[in-house]
Amino acid sequence: MSNLIRSCGRSTSRFPRFPDFGTPALGKVRKVRLTHKDASAQEMTVVERVIRDDIKTTGPISFARYMKRCLSHPTHGYYMNQEHSVFGKTGDFITSPEISQVFGELIGLWVLTRYKDTKIPLRLVELGPGRGTLMADVLRVLSRFFPSSTIDVHLVETSPTMRALQENALSAYSNTRLRWHNSIFELEPSSSHFTSVVAHEFFDALPIHLIQKTKQGWNDVLIAPREETVEEVPPSENIPARPKASLTPFLASEPSPASQLLGNSSKRFAELPEGTQIEVSPDSFRTARRIGEILQSGKPLEKGRSSVGGCGLIVDYGGDKTYNSSFRAFKDHKIVDVFHKPGECDLTANVDFAYLREAMADIVSVSGPIPQRKFLNDMGLKLRVQDLVAKAAEERKKDISDAAFRLIDPLGMGSQYQVLAVNGSLHEGEEAPFPFTLL
Repeated sequence: MSNLIRSCGRSTSRFPRFPDFGTPALGKVRKVRLTHKDASAQEMTVVERVIRDDIKTTGPISFARYMKRCLSHPTHGYYMNQEHSVFGKTGDFITSPEISQVFGELIGLWVLTRYKDTKIPLRLVELGPGRGTLMADVLRVLSRFFPSSTIDVHLVETSPTMRALQENALSAYSNTRLRWHNSIFELEPSSSHFTSVVAHEFFDALPIHLIQKTKQGWNDVLIAPREETVEEVPPSENIPARPKASLTPFLASEPSPASQLLGNSSKRFAELPEGTQIEVSPDSFRTARRIGEILQSGKPLEKGRSSVGGCGLIVDYGGDKTYNSSFRAFKDHKIVDVFHKPGECDLTANVDFAYLREAMADIVSVSGPIPQRKFLNDMGLKLRVQDLVAKAAEERKKDISDAAFRLIDPLGMGSQYQVLAVNGSLHEGEEAPFPFTLL
């Protein structure tokens, strides 16, 4: 595994989706078949037992439902369980804001350039705010130009554990009004505030459906328990049998209404040849649409008012295209089988930025995506790093420079991460917000 993957955690590099780790041979063995009831509970996580119960009750499940169970189960989901260390060196991945403060500061600078001439209060919205590091860096920039009391911060976060971390990270900005929401759909367009939405590594964790184009149309790729084969050791050796496999994907025999709807949700999909598998995220489409509705300017509201609109940035790994095999799992900064310890691993898939653009391009101006390297360099990363290095203690200088380079590494995060801009309206005479160009 490359140094990039070890150091950065999640990566867009392609790997086999369903590797078979096999089972070590232990002495003389004989093959036996296990039923659902016989499978050793000690080999399963709580979430896997829940998933197996779901399948036993209603039949095979979609990849989207699998992701929702693994990541968002109320008590044992990856993002909901207090015992999971998600971010940082002790977690399963490190994000750009955790690597260098410069990332969040340049995001804040971009927001400032869009907001500075409005002369009305600012509403900052972040989707999936992690530990609050990015928002703290953004507020540090904005508070140098505007009183924090004029800024409302809205964090879209479902995890009580993460909310506590975010509140602690933002405690220095006590004059800022801080609110949490379970969903962006709890937010409405505003007639009194300029709204800025930031979604950094949010869309990659939204559930994806896997569908395949067949002669019949678009069929689901579903998940079911594999007919398990174990290596059973004679009892005298006193070694417990181990399941060889757990869950497995398979192609549904015919299209479903849902798979047909997903397959026809973009004109791009119609051009794909038979046999093609694609990852489609309707949750991403709906969320992007809602972002557009919130940022749209001039939208009629109640009592004769109209929406102010605003701007937004979506930063994630992916590209301006569909993906068929980007779904992967991370544990301790390493890629593992996507069915490994459900509920204890981070699950992620590349973002189809073209799909996000299709969701909102009719109501807002959408620019990009452009590589993170270009965005950060054009926003002044080099000058900011030089300033930090000049003021830092000697033993910190190299760490600051190295961290900044990771963000723009052309072989890593600099090219793997993409940045998409959303604007309710452009400034007079403006073709696109700096540093973007209109598509």
